Amino acid sequence: MSFKPPGPKVPQREIKYDEVRIYTDEEIHNYTEEELKNFKIKYDIPMLEELEKGPWPSFVADTKQLALHRRKLADDRVLMPKECAEDLLGQLQLSLEHGETHWKHGGIVGVSGYGGGVIGRYSDLPERFPAIAHFHTMRINQPNSKFYKTDYLRAIADLWNFRGSGCMNMHGSTGDIIFLGTTTEQLEPIFQEMAHVLNQDIGGSGSNLRTPSCCIGKARCEFALFDTQEMCYEMTMHYQDELHRPAFPYKFKFKFDGCPNGCVASIARADISFIGTWRDDIRIDQEAVKAYMAGELLPNAGAHRGRDWGKFDIQREVIDRCPTKCMALEDGKLVINNAECNRCMHCINTMPRALRPGTDTGVMLLFGAKAPILDGAQMSVCLIPFMKTEPPYDNVKEIIEKTFDWWMEEGKNRERLGELIQRMGLPKFLEVLGIPPAPHMITEPRSNPYIFWRAEDVPGGLTFDINEYRTKHAR
Repeated sequence: MSFKPPGPKVPQREIKYDEVRIYTDEEIHNYTEEELKNFKIKYDIPMLEELEKGPWPSFVADTKQLALHRRKLADDRVLMPKECAEDLLGQLQLSLEHGETHWKHGGIVGVSGYGGGVIGRYSDLPERFPAIAHFHTMRINQPNSKFYKTDYLRAIADLWNFRGSGCMNMHGSTGDIIFLGTTTEQLEPIFQEMAHVLNQDIGGSGSNLRTPSCCIGKARCEFALFDTQEMCYEMTMHYQDELHRPAFPYKFKFKFDGCPNGCVASIARADISFIGTWRDDIRIDQEAVKAYMAGELLPNAGAHRGRDWGKFDIQREVIDRCPTKCMALEDGKLVINNAECNRCMHCINTMPRALRPGTDTGVMLLFGAKAPILDGAQMSVCLIPFMKTEPPYDNVKEIIEKTFDWWMEEGKNRERLGELIQRMGLPKFLEVLGIPPAPHMITEPRSNPYIFWRAEDVPGGLTFDINEYRTKHAR
């Protein structure tokens, strides 16, 4: 792969809802609380209605509201069947009764010029649930750190209610806005409307680079150790071909965490995890340490207030909880053996007024995290513990492109980077990256949080006929 020259940032068009809106206020608020209370969808869904009980919001209740809203719209005010929300609940109830999904597997759909961004979804009971016979999902590239203006959110809600089902997921596990359910003929108009009116691209799906995502970073967080939004934007724009035109063995994810607190869980969910770090000493304010010990400052910035947890005990709550045992109290002062610190940030989170990250900051690169597909779940391994970065991040791109080249050459179908590293061996990957091995790269064997049950251990038994399944889910 070859470097692409960095381009200027694309100016963002400001969306004015009144200029792009589709529905009037009366159409948006077209039912009363009394009507909602008495509303019944056209299917009996007793198992789903159990999910409406309890103190938490329920997607079942939300979908019922959507069903009533769509039913009361004029026929020419939606371009997808009005009953789609009701059919969605009806099919889900049937799936719960049967203990299996009634969505067909696969089906290729997309928009002009893009191979990713749309996930084909078809009901395997189209005669029974005709309004969701086609129910494709679109992934929409989220803004960095998920900052939105209400004008934009109202505009996309209008568009999706008009050309889709109205169901949205904020957000998918990779961060994308998820538009749940539309028909094949509406995909291209939605894409064109999003691109040319709302200045919005679709995200990644399929065997490609998935939409990069980042934490809130320096926009609002005091712990951000590099500009996550800047790097995420640059990588998103730089790797547009890899994002929209699938050419990889399987999915590939970038995630950018501003510090080891990991608010987008990059260490658990990204093929390359970018995590802010520091290489000098943790800064200590000894007077603030004494204030915490005396109860003058609340630990965890007061996050655990509301219950009497007893007097703050720095030995029990900070020092003894240090995973590398690098902290101690000496003559009333907190001391840290920084050479042993593994940057878990527990002490900093507990006493943020007393402890701060160092000032020599950069980013660490970890590789190979994934959820279970072939070889089970695994966390990423730290291979580059510290790297200074600045736009356009050519040193980072060099590492990325070496990784892409090796994975595309050696990876098997549906094999993630972490599984390739396991199969070929970590020394081979280090050779590809051109970095020397070091003891800190492996601290303990990987562990798998998933339990795989034997059929005889499952209450009621477990039977699965692959031929029957294929008959029901024929392509």
